[in-house]
This record gives sequence, C-alpha cells and structure tokens, in this order.
Amino acid sequence: MDCIFCKIVAGEMDAAKVYEDADVLAFLDIYPETRGHCLVIPKKHVKNIYEISEAHLQKTAIVGKKIAEKLKKTLDADGILLKQANSKAAGQVIFHYHLHVIPKYEAGEEVGKPTMEDLKKLAEQIKI
Repeated sequence: MDCIFCKIVAGEMDAAKVYEDADVLAFLDIYPETRGHCLVIPKKHVKNIYEISEAHLQKTAIVGKKIAEKLKKTLDADGILLKQANSKAAGQVIFHYHLHVIPKYEAGEEVGKPTMEDLKKLAEQIKI
C-alpha cells in the first residue's frame, strides 16, 4: 500500500506525534495552515467517511476534541477549526480518513515550512 499515513502508523515514516493509542494516531501536519495544525487518523486504513466504522469515527472525534482543548490552552488559540474532506471533489488529497485540528488566531499567523525537529519540539508541548 502506498498510503503515507499507513507508513507513519507502521513506523516507516517519521512524524511529530501528539497522541497514540491502539486505534488512533495524531500528529502535526508537515504543511501546517497555522502553528499546531494536527491530523487525527484511525490507524486502520479507511479511505473516507463512507468507509470508517462508527466506533473508529467516534474515537477519532474524541481525540480531535482533546487535541482542540490542548491547542486552545497551550498555544492560546482564539479558535479551533475542524476540517475533514471526502473525495477529490471535496478537496481530499490523502485518501486515508483524517481530521484536521487547526488552531486559529485573531491576529492571523504566518507559517513557513517547519523542520521535523521544529515539529517534534512543538509536539512535546501539546502532547496529550
């Protein structure tokens, strides 16, 4: 399988992890919209909302909520955007179900391309 998220789950690719249990993994996005932009995925490969089980969807959503709370508190975010796309027409780029948890700031925020070292330092601050 050529799924980048499955490779992260398998340990074949590096990621700045902020949460992991038997069913769910959360890590910082390598192309963040803002500082602290996280992705929450089920470890089991499912392409989209249509394929995910209700149990895995629930677990993913609960982890997303916990991360949102941590980002708001730790990074002093003014708000949190939850974003999830299904199919190319909707903007899905990686075809493994994932939930974006994106902190938003009233003043806006410019974000460049962080290094993996930068992401791992930030992950330590927001780990749940």
